Amino acid sequence: MALSYKARRRWALVILLIGMPLYIIFVVAVLATFTVESKLLQFFMYVFLGIVWILPFKFIFKGVGQADPDAEP
Repeated sequence: MALSYKARRRWALVILLIGMPLYIIFVVAVLATFTVESKLLQFFMYVFLGIVWILPFKFIFKGVGQADPDAEP
């Protein structure tokens, strides 16, 4: 089931305004419970988790910045 352009834009906005801050809070809380001595390892954990969150939503964000393909010229 393909989402329309407008639906993808709305979902992208919801994900960025609500989902991403919740994910950030979750990741910081979870990683704060682990004591990691290496700052470099901690940095790579944050970078990895910062990239992983977008993978399930890739199809929603793809093409959202472009002009509406269904709009009349």
